[in-house]
Amino acid sequence: MRDLALGIDIGTTSVKAIVVDSVGRIYFEKSIEQNLISIAPNFAEMDANLFFENTLEVLKDVAKDGLDKRIASIGITGMVPTLIALDENLNPLRYSIQQNDARAVEEIEYFKKIIDENWYFERTANTINQQLIFPKWLWLKKHEADVVSKTKYIMGSYDFVSTKLTNMPHVEENWALESGLFNIRKMDFDDEILSIASIDRSMLPKIVKPNEFIGFLTEEVERLTGFNSGVPIIGGSADHIASTLALGLVEEGDLLLKFGGAGDIMFVSDSLRMDKRLFLDFHDIEGKFVINGCMASSGSLIKWFMNIIRETSFDEITEEAFKSNIGANGIITLPYFLGEKTPIFDTKARGVIFGLQLFHNRGDIFRSILESIVYGFLHHIDVLNEMGLTIKRVFISDGGAKNPLIRRITADAVGLPIKYIKTNPGSSLGVALLSLLSAKLLRDEKEIENFLTDYEIIEPDLSNTQKYREYFSLYKDLYKSLKPLFERLYEIQKTKEV
Repeated sequence: MRDLALGIDIGTTSVKAIVVDSVGRIYFEKSIEQNLISIAPNFAEMDANLFFENTLEVLKDVAKDGLDKRIASIGITGMVPTLIALDENLNPLRYSIQQNDARAVEEIEYFKKIIDENWYFERTANTINQQLIFPKWLWLKKHEADVVSKTKYIMGSYDFVSTKLTNMPHVEENWALESGLFNIRKMDFDDEILSIASIDRSMLPKIVKPNEFIGFLTEEVERLTGFNSGVPIIGGSADHIASTLALGLVEEGDLLLKFGGAGDIMFVSDSLRMDKRLFLDFHDIEGKFVINGCMASSGSLIKWFMNIIRETSFDEITEEAFKSNIGANGIITLPYFLGEKTPIFDTKARGVIFGLQLFHNRGDIFRSILESIVYGFLHHIDVLNEMGLTIKRVFISDGGAKNPLIRRITADAVGLPIKYIKTNPGSSLGVALLSLLSAKLLRDEKEIENFLTDYEIIEPDLSNTQKYREYFSLYKDLYKSLKPLFERLYEIQKTKEV
């Protein structure tokens, strides 16, 4: 009986896998560590061969338990838009270049000079930035011409793994979209952009949808792992989109705030809506979109402060912060300790703790940091509202959401009930759910609710909402006032470095 699905997440720190059935039971979980490689400043690479080898280890373990005979579908997810160059035998020619690799500074500046960014945005829903594939490809042309000359295909991390499992080259549509080579109006790679980027169209495999069956597990993989060949494999998903599905965001107006090391915001829309201040992806449910953003610092900022004050107890510092009040007794923090991504895209922005007086204590400062992260999310919510979008349901997740004070601040500042998902395997579960849907083991996406039983609803105190809006207004004005000074500081530091 084929009643289970296998989801595999090709992550930056590990390969994670989960086997589930249609009512939410977990039959298997596994995690295998893998590491980022940085051999030079701004380089972020990984060994793509390990992606596949670790996946084979997962398949071996699933087969040992005899579960392979019950797997109806397999889905792979991973980070986007990783660049992997493959030869004619579908083997990597070098380490993968990760999405956060920032080596192609000169190449980005070059493309900004020859491409009209408004024209480009209207075609691709992208701005020209370090995540795109073609600046990295130009860097390879300049520095590793031998790799370029041998390249048969370019694809992403999870596309590579599912290609190796099936011998069917492809890229999933969110890799295509985030590559910067995709025309969102025509739903295909853009020949004019490919020409500008000097990328041969033949290097880009066919584009597949997340739930589309792309092929079957090969007999060669069965020989290597003992896992029953012939199991269908789907197109898969970008990891942040799979995690959105795993948390039950399936309706227009659903909003997710993820309090991880960075802060992610995801909003579900039933129609194509574009804004240069935010990113855009396809939802794993066909016909829907995910408008999203990423704040550079969230949990990493909290960790920095804990290290600075040499405190290891979150409970103790949170109790002190609870004794402070809304607005942290007059302290406003700008959380731009790593610059900022969305919605301001300001790499020169810096962290600021504003309003300090001698009576303040560490509880006040800690509360102001928590509030600053929520203000960062409010900034994104303002952008969504300016786009004419209405927020109907709010979800929060990830490690930072475990803090009861940040949950209270979020509910009161947003002014809506907050659904806190306490436990969730994340992207691996999301792509497993997608596999269940593709195999018709779930009737529709609404049945995902069966997997979301461990949660808490935090109701807002609306009498606090207006107070937070006043402090949030100061937060935005503080950044506007300091932006010219951030520019001057950057120039002074750059001059000294030279």
